[in-house]
Amino acid sequence: MVGRTPEYLGKKIQAFEVKMSGLVILVLTLSILGFAAWGAVNNWGAPDPATNAATNGTNNNGPHGFSEILYAYSSATGNNGSAFAGIGVNTYWYNTTLAIAMLVGRFFMIVPIMAIAGSLAAKKLVPPGPGSFPVSGFTFSALLVGTILLVGALNFLPALALGPIVEHFLMNAGQLF
Repeated sequence: MVGRTPEYLGKKIQAFEVKMSGLVILVLTLSILGFAAWGAVNNWGAPDPATNAATNGTNNNGPHGFSEILYAYSSATGNNGSAFAGIGVNTYWYNTTLAIAMLVGRFFMIVPIMAIAGSLAAKKLVPPGPGSFPVSGFTFSALLVGTILLVGALNFLPALALGPIVEHFLMNAGQLF
Protein backbone atom coordinates (compact mmCIF):
# COMPACT_ATOMS: atom_id res chain seq x y z
CA MET A 1 0.00 0.00 0.00
CA VAL A 2 1.34 3.36 -0.96
CA GLY A 3 0.22 6.68 0.41
CA ARG A 4 -2.36 7.11 3.12
CA THR A 5 -2.93 4.16 5.41
CA PRO A 6 -6.41 3.40 6.72
CA GLU A 7 -6.84 3.17 10.45
CA TYR A 8 -9.45 1.22 12.34
CA LEU A 9 -10.01 1.86 16.05
CA GLY A 10 -6.70 3.70 16.21
CA LYS A 11 -4.69 0.88 14.61
CA LYS A 12 -3.12 0.97 11.16
CA ILE A 13 -4.37 -1.48 8.55
CA GLN A 14 -1.18 -2.68 6.88
CA ALA A 15 -0.13 -5.16 4.19
CA PHE A 16 -0.56 -8.28 6.39
CA GLU A 17 -4.20 -7.53 7.10
CA VAL A 18 -4.89 -6.84 3.43
CA LYS A 19 -3.22 -10.12 2.41
CA MET A 20 -5.24 -12.09 4.95
CA SER A 21 -8.44 -10.41 3.71
CA GLY A 22 -7.50 -11.43 0.17
CA LEU A 23 -6.91 -14.99 1.36
CA VAL A 24 -10.42 -15.11 2.84
CA ILE A 25 -11.87 -14.03 -0.51
CA LEU A 26 -9.80 -16.64 -2.36
CA VAL A 27 -10.76 -19.46 0.00
CA LEU A 28 -14.48 -18.80 -0.35
CA THR A 29 -14.31 -18.26 -4.10
CA LEU A 30 -12.25 -21.39 -4.72
CA SER A 31 -14.55 -23.44 -2.53
CA ILE A 32 -17.71 -22.33 -4.32
CA LEU A 33 -16.44 -22.21 -7.89
CA GLY A 34 -14.01 -25.11 -7.59
CA PHE A 35 -16.53 -27.58 -6.23
CA ALA A 36 -19.23 -26.33 -8.63
CA ALA A 37 -16.93 -26.84 -11.61
CA TRP A 38 -15.94 -30.29 -10.37
CA GLY A 39 -19.58 -31.21 -9.79
CA ALA A 40 -20.56 -29.98 -13.26
CA VAL A 41 -18.00 -32.07 -15.15
CA ASN A 42 -18.11 -35.37 -13.28
CA ASN A 43 -20.65 -38.16 -13.36
CA TRP A 44 -20.47 -39.24 -9.73
CA GLY A 45 -23.89 -37.96 -8.74
CA ALA A 46 -27.19 -39.78 -8.67
CA PRO A 47 -27.55 -42.96 -10.75
CA ASP A 48 -29.92 -42.78 -13.71
CA PRO A 49 -32.63 -45.43 -13.12
CA ALA A 50 -33.15 -46.03 -16.85
CA THR A 51 -29.55 -46.85 -17.72
CA ASN A 52 -28.05 -47.40 -14.25
CA ALA A 53 -25.32 -44.97 -15.31
CA ALA A 54 -24.23 -42.16 -13.05
CA THR A 55 -25.27 -38.60 -13.89
CA ASN A 56 -24.23 -35.35 -12.27
CA GLY A 57 -27.36 -35.49 -10.10
CA THR A 58 -29.23 -32.59 -11.67
CA ASN A 59 -32.87 -32.89 -12.65
CA ASN A 60 -32.45 -30.43 -15.51
CA ASN A 61 -29.93 -30.15 -18.31
CA GLY A 62 -28.11 -27.10 -19.54
CA PRO A 63 -27.76 -23.86 -17.63
CA HIS A 64 -30.47 -24.70 -15.09
CA GLY A 65 -28.57 -27.83 -14.05
CA PHE A 66 -25.42 -25.76 -13.64
CA SER A 67 -27.39 -23.29 -11.51
CA GLU A 68 -28.52 -26.18 -9.30
CA ILE A 69 -24.92 -27.27 -8.74
CA LEU A 70 -23.64 -23.72 -8.22
CA TYR A 71 -26.37 -22.97 -5.68
CA ALA A 72 -25.71 -26.18 -3.74
CA TYR A 73 -22.02 -25.37 -3.27
CA SER A 74 -22.67 -21.66 -2.63
CA SER A 75 -25.16 -22.58 0.05
CA ALA A 76 -22.89 -25.20 1.61
CA THR A 77 -19.88 -22.87 1.67
CA GLY A 78 -22.05 -20.16 3.20
CA ASN A 79 -23.05 -22.69 5.91
CA ASN A 80 -26.72 -22.81 4.94
CA GLY A 81 -26.79 -26.27 3.40
CA SER A 82 -29.95 -25.89 1.33
CA ALA A 83 -30.23 -27.10 -2.25
CA PHE A 84 -32.00 -25.89 -5.36
CA ALA A 85 -35.10 -27.90 -6.23
CA GLY A 86 -34.28 -30.68 -8.66
CA ILE A 87 -30.75 -31.63 -7.67
CA GLY A 88 -30.29 -35.04 -6.10
CA VAL A 89 -27.71 -34.30 -3.42
CA ASN A 90 -28.34 -37.38 -1.27
CA THR A 91 -25.49 -39.35 -2.83
CA TYR A 92 -22.04 -40.25 -1.57
CA TRP A 93 -20.49 -37.76 -4.00
CA TYR A 94 -22.60 -34.75 -3.00
CA ASN A 95 -22.72 -35.63 0.69
CA THR A 96 -18.92 -35.77 0.78
CA THR A 97 -18.14 -32.72 -1.34
CA LEU A 98 -20.85 -30.55 0.23
CA ALA A 99 -19.54 -31.47 3.68
CA ILE A 100 -16.02 -30.51 2.60
CA ALA A 101 -17.38 -27.21 1.21
CA MET A 102 -19.07 -26.56 4.57
CA LEU A 103 -15.82 -27.23 6.42
CA VAL A 104 -13.91 -24.93 4.10
CA GLY A 105 -16.52 -22.19 4.42
CA ARG A 106 -16.70 -22.56 8.17
CA PHE A 107 -13.11 -23.16 9.27
CA PHE A 108 -10.57 -22.40 6.51
CA MET A 109 -11.80 -18.86 6.24
CA ILE A 110 -11.66 -18.40 10.02
CA VAL A 111 -7.87 -18.91 10.16
CA PRO A 112 -6.97 -15.75 8.19
CA ILE A 113 -9.70 -13.77 9.98
CA MET A 114 -8.25 -14.81 13.34
CA ALA A 115 -4.80 -13.84 12.05
CA ILE A 116 -6.16 -10.37 11.27
CA ALA A 117 -7.69 -10.14 14.76
CA GLY A 118 -4.43 -11.25 16.39
CA SER A 119 -2.41 -8.79 14.34
CA LEU A 120 -4.70 -5.89 15.25
CA ALA A 121 -4.75 -6.91 18.92
CA ALA A 122 -0.94 -6.86 19.03
CA LYS A 123 -0.66 -3.36 17.54
CA LYS A 124 -0.38 -0.31 19.70
CA LEU A 125 -2.81 2.56 19.43
CA VAL A 126 -1.49 5.41 17.32
CA PRO A 127 -2.97 8.87 17.11
CA PRO A 128 -4.22 9.90 13.67
CA GLY A 129 -1.57 11.73 11.68
CA PRO A 130 -1.59 13.80 8.52
CA GLY A 131 -1.17 10.64 6.40
CA SER A 132 -4.05 8.81 8.04
CA PHE A 133 -7.01 7.78 5.94
CA PRO A 134 -10.16 7.96 8.07
CA VAL A 135 -12.56 5.05 7.79
CA SER A 136 -15.56 7.11 8.89
CA GLY A 137 -15.88 9.31 5.81
CA PHE A 138 -17.73 9.06 2.52
CA THR A 139 -14.54 8.42 0.54
CA PHE A 140 -13.67 5.26 2.45
CA SER A 141 -17.28 4.04 2.30
CA ALA A 142 -17.42 4.57 -1.47
CA LEU A 143 -14.08 2.81 -1.96
CA LEU A 144 -15.13 -0.09 0.25
CA VAL A 145 -18.50 -0.62 -1.47
CA GLY A 146 -16.90 -0.24 -4.91
CA THR A 147 -14.21 -2.77 -4.09
CA ILE A 148 -16.72 -5.28 -2.74
CA LEU A 149 -18.91 -4.95 -5.85
CA LEU A 150 -15.94 -5.16 -8.21
CA VAL A 151 -14.36 -8.19 -6.55
CA GLY A 152 -17.73 -9.95 -6.30
CA ALA A 153 -18.50 -9.25 -9.95
CA LEU A 154 -15.10 -10.42 -11.15
CA ASN A 155 -15.32 -13.62 -9.10
CA PHE A 156 -18.89 -14.70 -9.71
CA LEU A 157 -20.23 -12.97 -12.83
CA PRO A 158 -18.72 -15.55 -15.23
CA ALA A 159 -20.41 -18.41 -13.35
CA LEU A 160 -23.67 -16.48 -13.20
CA ALA A 161 -23.40 -15.82 -16.94
CA LEU A 162 -23.16 -19.58 -17.56
CA GLY A 163 -26.22 -20.36 -15.44
CA PRO A 164 -29.07 -17.97 -14.66
CA ILE A 165 -28.30 -15.31 -17.28
CA VAL A 166 -28.03 -17.82 -20.14
CA GLU A 167 -31.16 -19.59 -18.90
CA HIS A 168 -33.05 -16.29 -18.89
CA PHE A 169 -32.09 -15.51 -22.49
CA LEU A 170 -32.88 -19.05 -23.65
CA MET A 171 -36.24 -18.96 -21.86
CA ASN A 172 -37.12 -15.70 -23.62
CA ALA A 173 -36.12 -17.33 -26.90
CA GLY A 174 -38.57 -20.18 -26.21
CA GLN A 175 -36.05 -22.90 -25.34
CA LEU A 176 -36.55 -24.75 -22.07
CA PHE A 177 -34.51 -27.52 -20.48
